[in-house]
Amino acid sequence: MTTLGRGRQRLAQQVIDQLRAQIETGKLRVGDQLPTEPQLESTFGVSRTVVREAIADLRAAGFVRPVQGKGVFVADPKAHSSMSLTSVEIKGIPETLELLEFRMATEGEAAAIAAYRRTAEQEAAIREANRKMAQLIESGQQTVEADYAFHMAIAAATNNRFYVDVLRHFGPRAIPRGQFPTLPEANDREYLQKVYAEHVEILSAIADQDPDRARQAMRAHLMASQRRYRMLAEQQ
Repeated sequence: MTTLGRGRQRLAQQVIDQLRAQIETGKLRVGDQLPTEPQLESTFGVSRTVVREAIADLRAAGFVRPVQGKGVFVADPKAHSSMSLTSVEIKGIPETLELLEFRMATEGEAAAIAAYRRTAEQEAAIREANRKMAQLIESGQQTVEADYAFHMAIAAATNNRFYVDVLRHFGPRAIPRGQFPTLPEANDREYLQKVYAEHVEILSAIADQDPDRARQAMRAHLMASQRRYRMLAEQQ
């Protein structure tokens, strides 16, 4: 991911913070409709991609909900949290955040190493894992195993067994939504397509043998998850 990509992540966080502040202070109340995407772009001075990323994260955390054909509306995040998370899931949030932090350090570097060390066969394995995930999203099936396979294929492409051993130690539980099956995002097609798009950015950088972009794309992917689970933690 380029400097532009890192800037997009920061801008998305700024939009999230400002919209959350409006919701939490009552400026935007439960049931209110959010401004349209063009209006949000104009208000915050950002691109449509940034607006959509921010809305996707707010939606995953229960702050907003889309209504088909009408727009996006403010939801009650406390009601969303209490309905969606079991007590076991709530207790698992701190560990999930720690794991994501650890994965950023290890998998960010793994993606960079894979970018310059992967063989043609290993690149094909990464691509196949991502293709499989796209198929599962399209058919409405569970994607955790395919998501994990994508990350394992990148670890294997480092040709360093320790990266493989670390990720294998955690297994599919390394994929956060697998630990929170009652969250709407676990099976939300729009959210999963966003995850898939992040994977495509990582794959593209590895295929182009661009270590810096691969590192940043992986970190941005994991930071997006970290952001969502931090919001969930703050609601408890």
